[in-house]
Amino acid sequence: MAKHIEFAANGGPEVLKYVDFTPKQPADNEVLVANKAIGINYIDTYVRSGLYPPPSLPSGLGTEAAGIVEKVGAGVTHINVGDRVVYAQSPLGAYSDYHCVAADKVAKLPDAISFEQAAASFLKGLTVYYLLHMTYQVKPGETILFHAAAGGVGKIACQWAKALGVKLIGTVGSAEKAAQAKQDGAWATINYQEEDIAKRVSELTNGERVNVVYDSVGKSTWLASLDCLRPHGLMVSFGNASGPVTGVDLGILNQKGGLYVTRPSLGNYITTKQLLQHAANELFSMIASGAINVDVAPEQQFPLKDAVRAHQALESRITSGSSLLIP
Repeated sequence: MAKHIEFAANGGPEVLKYVDFTPKQPADNEVLVANKAIGINYIDTYVRSGLYPPPSLPSGLGTEAAGIVEKVGAGVTHINVGDRVVYAQSPLGAYSDYHCVAADKVAKLPDAISFEQAAASFLKGLTVYYLLHMTYQVKPGETILFHAAAGGVGKIACQWAKALGVKLIGTVGSAEKAAQAKQDGAWATINYQEEDIAKRVSELTNGERVNVVYDSVGKSTWLASLDCLRPHGLMVSFGNASGPVTGVDLGILNQKGGLYVTRPSLGNYITTKQLLQHAANELFSMIASGAINVDVAPEQQFPLKDAVRAHQALESRITSGSSLLIP
């Protein structure tokens, strides 16, 4: 019998249950994927907690995995049974042995990339791709600020920025995470537990500050992020790890230099199967070349049945980089 993770009420990690289910047949323009490795993302905790409520309860969880196509629905012409694939924009339910996904949301996986590498990097890597190339196009020699530089997205961002010749200043919460971010390619780090972020950014840039701040932390870093920007700079708020930014006073953007703010998401940028495969190929070429390393430590690869323990580890901030569930 196939297994998946579901939850019948919003709450902490303990609401996640490992239960039997019968996989659906793929509908028109869908494929059924036998998952081999499943990505765990911070947004999964928002869905589980109710910050981003699922359409209905009980609900599956997760949107990212890599595996082998088991069946294809009517109308699917670019994906075949047996193809190695990866996806990151599925309906909830990727924490599962099998999952039906729209064929246009699936990218083919080259043999050079393992299922574990793909599931550990796809959502995070596509996020870094759109942030650095589409939301704001970073330039060689430019200095940028990236919060949570030792997290899953941050780890890839540090490496990708270095490969592009960009000087990434990364914020972190400990000396250990600072060392990790530097190892991953951050030009400089700021330990927000001990240092004033805006003051340190000003020091590192000789008072010039930065053109763009990438902030997935949210509420607790909102004002500090704005203070790191040059006049007309861009604040990219793409996550809520400390809680959502609410009650924004637009006047403050004027006071701090006529700033711009955007709240992007992957779904607003990667909108076609052609864009998806292009972005995927850019990511995979970075991984295959060695410019980006996304290997996951054994202690951050959890059996699917241990999803509760995986979420506890993620929310305790003890993980670094990506974590996986393995069916």
